[in-house]
Amino acid sequence: MSQEAAELLKRALALPADERADMASTLMDTLDAAVDENVEAAWQEEIGRRMEELRSGKVSTIPWDDVREKARILLHT
Repeated sequence: MSQEAAELLKRALALPADERADMASTLMDTLDAAVDENVEAAWQEEIGRRMEELRSGKVSTIPWDDVREKARILLHT
Protein backbone atom coordinates (compact mmCIF):
# COMPACT_ATOMS: atom_id res chain seq x y z
CA MET A 1 0.00 0.00 0.00
CA SER A 2 1.39 3.38 -0.91
CA GLN A 3 2.03 6.04 1.72
CA GLU A 4 -0.81 8.11 0.28
CA ALA A 5 -3.23 5.17 0.50
CA ALA A 6 -2.10 4.38 4.05
CA GLU A 7 -2.75 8.00 5.07
CA LEU A 8 -6.19 7.96 3.43
CA LEU A 9 -7.00 4.71 5.23
CA LYS A 10 -5.89 6.17 8.56
CA ARG A 11 -8.10 9.20 8.02
CA ALA A 12 -11.03 7.08 6.83
CA LEU A 13 -10.82 4.83 9.90
CA ALA A 14 -11.22 7.92 12.09
CA LEU A 15 -14.61 8.70 10.53
CA PRO A 16 -17.90 7.74 12.21
CA ALA A 17 -19.21 4.29 11.31
CA ASP A 18 -21.97 5.56 9.00
CA GLU A 19 -19.50 7.63 6.97
CA ARG A 20 -17.06 4.69 6.78
CA ALA A 21 -19.90 2.48 5.52
CA ASP A 22 -20.83 5.04 2.85
CA MET A 23 -17.21 5.33 1.80
CA ALA A 24 -16.76 1.54 1.66
CA SER A 25 -19.91 1.18 -0.43
CA THR A 26 -18.76 3.84 -2.87
CA LEU A 27 -15.33 2.22 -3.18
CA MET A 28 -16.90 -1.20 -3.77
CA ASP A 29 -19.13 0.26 -6.48
CA THR A 30 -16.05 1.45 -8.36
CA LEU A 31 -14.74 -2.13 -8.46
CA ASP A 32 -17.88 -3.57 -10.05
CA ALA A 33 -16.67 -2.59 -13.53
CA ALA A 34 -13.59 -4.75 -13.01
CA VAL A 35 -15.64 -7.88 -12.34
CA ASP A 36 -15.48 -10.63 -14.95
CA GLU A 37 -18.50 -10.25 -17.24
CA ASN A 38 -18.98 -14.03 -17.31
CA VAL A 39 -19.58 -14.23 -13.57
CA GLU A 40 -23.27 -13.29 -13.79
CA ALA A 41 -23.90 -15.90 -16.48
CA ALA A 42 -22.04 -18.52 -14.45
CA TRP A 43 -24.13 -17.71 -11.35
CA GLN A 44 -27.35 -17.96 -13.35
CA GLU A 45 -26.26 -21.35 -14.67
CA GLU A 46 -25.38 -22.53 -11.15
CA ILE A 47 -28.71 -21.32 -9.76
CA GLY A 48 -30.55 -23.15 -12.53
CA ARG A 49 -28.60 -26.35 -11.84
CA ARG A 50 -29.35 -26.18 -8.13
CA MET A 51 -33.05 -25.46 -8.71
CA GLU A 52 -33.28 -28.47 -11.03
CA GLU A 53 -31.62 -30.68 -8.41
CA LEU A 54 -34.23 -29.54 -5.89
CA ARG A 55 -37.14 -30.07 -8.30
CA SER A 56 -35.95 -33.53 -9.30
CA GLY A 57 -35.47 -34.64 -5.70
CA LYS A 58 -31.77 -35.29 -6.24
CA VAL A 59 -31.09 -33.03 -3.26
CA SER A 60 -33.25 -31.79 -0.41
CA THR A 61 -33.20 -28.78 1.83
CA ILE A 62 -32.23 -28.81 5.49
CA PRO A 63 -34.27 -26.82 8.02
CA TRP A 64 -32.47 -23.69 9.22
CA ASP A 65 -32.75 -24.73 12.88
CA ASP A 66 -30.84 -27.96 12.08
CA VAL A 67 -28.13 -26.10 10.18
CA ARG A 68 -27.76 -23.51 12.93
CA GLU A 69 -27.48 -26.18 15.63
CA LYS A 70 -24.88 -28.14 13.67
CA ALA A 71 -22.88 -24.96 13.06
CA ARG A 72 -23.08 -24.08 16.76
CA ILE A 73 -21.75 -27.49 17.69
CA LEU A 74 -18.94 -27.34 15.12
CA LEU A 75 -17.89 -23.84 16.19
CA HIS A 76 -17.80 -24.71 19.87
CA THR A 77 -15.88 -27.96 19.48
